[in-house]
Amino acid sequence: MGKTGQEYRKKYPIIRPSIVKELAHGIAVSNLARRVGARMGLAKDACYELALAGLLHDIGKLELAKYVYGKEDETLIIEEMRYVRRHSRLGAEILEKRGYSEEIVNMVKFHHENCDGSGYPMNLSREEIPLGARILRVCDVFAALTADRPYRKAFDVDTALELMIEESKYYDIGVFLAFMSLVNEEDLEDILDTEKLEHLLSELVRKGQITIAEFLAERETDKLQESEERP
Repeated sequence: MGKTGQEYRKKYPIIRPSIVKELAHGIAVSNLARRVGARMGLAKDACYELALAGLLHDIGKLELAKYVYGKEDETLIIEEMRYVRRHSRLGAEILEKRGYSEEIVNMVKFHHENCDGSGYPMNLSREEIPLGARILRVCDVFAALTADRPYRKAFDVDTALELMIEESKYYDIGVFLAFMSLVNEEDLEDILDTEKLEHLLSELVRKGQITIAEFLAERETDKLQESEERP
């Protein structure tokens, strides 16, 4: 294990059960973002960075896990919600320290910005938001809506799209149209079905057989291999 893995092992010895769903969610966002980027004609390298940023977009929640751990089934009070909103900045700081590219850092930092200026952390709007972050925003919302949450069951694809259309002011219209063009792909359900992955991760957690660093390293290697194998 390299230096990065050792540093993560010291701070986060084993993936916590509360993080399993976040990791599975990150993989879904990663797959969706890469496909949207390809639909928009982005270069292979840009699509790879989108995939990696999608995987890591919520890594800042690892810093917050000790604060909100055990509250998944509770409604967070306003002060706690404000604290949780720090995760995008914290995630960007983590990745910047680990030497990730500026593009990936900014995608993670701004993936909760809205095109109407109502997002966070900086209330950016439209082209002020990096394109990659605008792509992650759409994919993140869709993946969240189509997954089970402690307070509700997953929405089906059609309902999730209807909800997003109602709030389309938040999204880049070009990104949203590109996203809409891929929702009927045959393997979309496989991308959104994170139950098997969650089960696998939960077993690894229970047995203490994987660290956060090792898991992320494996996923990065997989994404790189996929990118290199695609024409």
